[in-house]
Amino acid sequence: MEPARITEPRLMTVQAELAAREPIFHRPEHGTTRADFDLMMDAEFWEVGASGRRYSRAHVLDILDERHAKSIEENWETRDFFCQEIAPATYLLTYTLLQDSRTTRRTTLWRRTPGGWRIVYHQGTIVE
Repeated sequence: MEPARITEPRLMTVQAELAAREPIFHRPEHGTTRADFDLMMDAEFWEVGASGRRYSRAHVLDILDERHAKSIEENWETRDFFCQEIAPATYLLTYTLLQDSRTTRRTTLWRRTPGGWRIVYHQGTIVE
């Protein structure tokens, strides 16, 4: 029933680079401030949460400000990464995220720019 998801060998380096950035906004080595998160996001960024709600770039930045103002201990694990090139310098990365007792499938659309990787779109879907 599930599709075969095997990353092409030529994309394995890209997959490794992007997997090291997931889950987005939860990797302190890539930044913890609003300015850091702003640089991670493409100007066109938007998100669909696990709830199905759509969130604007500005709203996500506000939530990240609130989240990182507190000390948070997070327990999560990522696995099952798959990377596809969908246009020049644009990649779709999918994976599974385990957070405590919740499992979600995640999708991030990444754009490689001269300034580094930028997130264009992100979605989380709860696994039943």
